[in-house]
Amino acid sequence: MLFPEYRPRRLRQNEAFRRMIRETTLSVDDLILPLFVIGGKGVKNPIESMTGHYQLSIDNLVKTAEQAFKLGIPAVMLFGIPENKDPLATSAYAKHGIVQKAIGALKKKIPDLVVITDVCLCQYTNHGHCGIVEGQIINNDASLDLLAGTALSHAKAGADMVAPSDMMDGRVAEIRNALDENGFSNTPIMSYAAKYCSSYYGPFRNAAQSSPKFGDRRTYQMDPANSLEALREVSLDIEEGADIIMVKPALPYLDIIYRIRSEITLPVAAYNVSGEYAMIKAAEKMGWIDGKKVMMETLISIKRAGADMILTYFAIDAAKELISV
Repeated sequence: MLFPEYRPRRLRQNEAFRRMIRETTLSVDDLILPLFVIGGKGVKNPIESMTGHYQLSIDNLVKTAEQAFKLGIPAVMLFGIPENKDPLATSAYAKHGIVQKAIGALKKKIPDLVVITDVCLCQYTNHGHCGIVEGQIINNDASLDLLAGTALSHAKAGADMVAPSDMMDGRVAEIRNALDENGFSNTPIMSYAAKYCSSYYGPFRNAAQSSPKFGDRRTYQMDPANSLEALREVSLDIEEGADIIMVKPALPYLDIIYRIRSEITLPVAAYNVSGEYAMIKAAEKMGWIDGKKVMMETLISIKRAGADMILTYFAIDAAKELISV
């Protein structure tokens, strides 16, 4: 039998060859760990649908962040669970809000850890929507001042980066202006630019206690059927001053990550969301898959699609695997 001159298996025959020609490499530097912070002391509430993750009081949050930092993970993303919720999300931008206090504790204990904060109103409103509600309508423009105020309060507390996830039109420009006018021109914005209205957010909404009390989020989060719209959203956020562009979720939207990476030169982040994490953990628990191998294959696929950084609940487990290699 005749073979072509190039035989691909020649370079697959041992691990050294495979390493030498590997096209995509995953590093601990690529990982960002999302964390949920709640009031109290000594609190570590298990999140049933997200095995290994917890609602953490600030003391336990700092311990978990220290563990991540020692493994080489450069950044965390904070989500707050306030004690009180109201229609105007006042806990989101309160000087001594739960996230603001957590930022201070983290920067005091781990000054070199990059602290990124989620900027949204859904965890802080009693209706669970990401903007101000008037009747059954989410008022886009009325929400912008509150979102900008939230981002500014995080920057004042010491956040290294803010990440608006609300999907209100114009929020990046409003936040950029607020930061610049108050002496925080060096604070970057990681924009959830292409955030889809996804069914993969269920475990997160339980963890953050942020499910909408009526309707859904289809009037502001993107239709899963659209890809050109993602390019428009990204272009708008770049024009408004975003420094990093995010795609959320990651796995069902690898094509979107790839398209955006092909179109722009800014860093691209991808969010490996709670539902993606929960499914792998559930299948691992049933013995249907090798959880560690699927975790690493999943993360490398996101990196291969074009993501420069990955927000993932697997961050600590993945870092341990990468360090042990």
